[in-house]
Amino acid sequence: MSTTKTIKSALISVFSKDGLEPIVRKLHEQNVTLYSTGGTEEFIKNLGIPVVPVEEVTSFPEILGGRVKTLHPKIFGGILNRQDNASDIAEMKDFEIPQIDLVIVDLYPFEKTVASGASEADEPTTIEKIDIGGISLIRATAKNFKDTVIVASVNEYAYLLELISTQNGETTLEQRRSLATKAFNTSS
Repeated sequence: MSTTKTIKSALISVFSKDGLEPIVRKLHEQNVTLYSTGGTEEFIKNLGIPVVPVEEVTSFPEILGGRVKTLHPKIFGGILNRQDNASDIAEMKDFEIPQIDLVIVDLYPFEKTVASGASEADEPTTIEKIDIGGISLIRATAKNFKDTVIVASVNEYAYLLELISTQNGETTLEQRRSLATKAFNTSS
């Protein structure tokens, strides 16, 4: 069995959009289905690139002022399924769960908010910078590096763009493992 995987779908949900455009354009050029949420979804739409709102996948709206967007079995099933496991494959089909091959996510700037010492570091604002969905996406995708690619920091954008450009959307097990290791460091 080949350890090389081709990215056919991507979930992109980031706080910072810096450096994201060339990746989104390259993924679109490679006919990758893009899923997204909120501000990132709007960013992708504004580039004139088709994007599937996560709400269409989950049949559930973003709720609680944006606190809950991606925390849903249809998203996490798409990330955590084992692509060589017959039971997982059957459940994906039964529950109409789309495969998610790549997750690009970053975390809310909690540390920056706290370190600012300014009025934006008041307790309610600081609490809202505690990321739940992002950290869950990072850990789930990194856990399943055998089948999925995780990019958990803008610092990895150039590397991802190089990979998908030079390898036509394919990644090796070692590349996925390396990105997962970096993602686990980010989540720690």
